Amino acid sequence: MRQYEQNIQKVYSFCKKVLVHSTIYAIFKRNPDSIMDYQLSQNHLNPSRTFSSYKDKTRINAAIRAKELRVIGAKGENLGVLLRDDALKAADEANLDLIEISPNANPPVAKIMDFGQYRYETKRKASEVKAKSNVTETKSVQIKVTTGEHDQQLKATRAAEWLSEGHRVKVDLFLSGRYKYMEEKFLKERLERFLKIIPIEYKIADPIKKGPKGYLVTLEREGKAKFVHAKESQQETPKKDSGNIEKPSQKSKRKSLDELLDGGMI
Repeated sequence: MRQYEQNIQKVYSFCKKVLVHSTIYAIFKRNPDSIMDYQLSQNHLNPSRTFSSYKDKTRINAAIRAKELRVIGAKGENLGVLLRDDALKAADEANLDLIEISPNANPPVAKIMDFGQYRYETKRKASEVKAKSNVTETKSVQIKVTTGEHDQQLKATRAAEWLSEGHRVKVDLFLSGRYKYMEEKFLKERLERFLKIIPIEYKIADPIKKGPKGYLVTLEREGKAKFVHAKESQQETPKKDSGNIEKPSQKSKRKSLDELLDGGMI
């Protein structure tokens, strides 16, 4: 009975080891870089230092694999090409991290600085680039055969504003009921009439074609055309000084005394 229990214990421990090793193998197979990072993390200089995540792929400290590095000091000075161990010692003496900022260079470029500050500066630069970049979208304007002139003017102004911002504008002539069976020439003329009142220079990206709900056309901005609203243009024009303008003298309706004497009326 005792021998039987010992055999069960051996089988249990063996299965446990197999399960642990198979799990580790699956993780390493999914991410081969983690094998080297795991081995290097066991013998790095300072265990308290944090390593970069696998999302940004930035290697720091002992996770750096290159044997030689072109190192930039904490104050921006060029320390030249150093061995990896010497660069790690220099970063350890400055109580900072060694960050591989350009891994594809020959030799790779590393910088001695705080990793938290490096991540902050990287995110700030990325957000600035994202803010400056223009995201182009396809806006949609829908009109009908029965849309009035005032509504068409509002929609045309809105389309001009979108084109001025660099977006593409899809103009859709929506047809419902009996309007679906009208002549194609009349419907296209109705759509072209709306295009003529758009107050900005544009070009036709996709010509007029039949869509699932009517006729549609796609517009793009011509060059760097800008749309100036009518109210803004009125504010920019300088107002004339009313005080300097001489008003024409109005003749009195009453006749003077001399005119009456000359006319023999008195």
